[in-house]
Amino acid sequence: MAMRVQAFCDGGCRNNQSDKNIGGWGVYLVWGSHDKKLYGAAVNTTNNKMELQAAIEALRAIKNKNVGVDLSMDSAYVYNGITKWIFGWQKNGWKNSKKQPVANKDLWLELIAEKKRFSDLAFYKVEGHADNEGNNMADALVNQAMDELSASMAK
Repeated sequence: MAMRVQAFCDGGCRNNQSDKNIGGWGVYLVWGSHDKKLYGAAVNTTNNKMELQAAIEALRAIKNKNVGVDLSMDSAYVYNGITKWIFGWQKNGWKNSKKQPVANKDLWLELIAEKKRFSDLAFYKVEGHADNEGNNMADALVNQAMDELSASMAK
């Protein structure tokens, strides 16, 4: 069986729902004995945006689109969105079940575009803050991103 890229993504936001929040995303990629860590942060964002950004950045970072990829996340929002909800949203003109515009449509469109570039991509929902080393690493990267942004803003 061919080796697959194991990709773990996570996002978070401190002071979610406030004007002065800091969000971060983290990606941990593993392929055989190689690994790569990526992260970034933003202000005035949301947890859901950071979770989506993490998934997008994970897929963008994988150069070979023909390799098999297992993308794991602890976000039910992103997992359900990309594996179930998007089909109805697209069919219904990007309206949700309440007939409202889908939140974060721009990021969903980016994630769909990245997804289409892969020939073998599987999505997995994992338990957050549990015993999944890859998810824990992605979570640590989220916190590193937020810490670094907080420190740079405090100067």
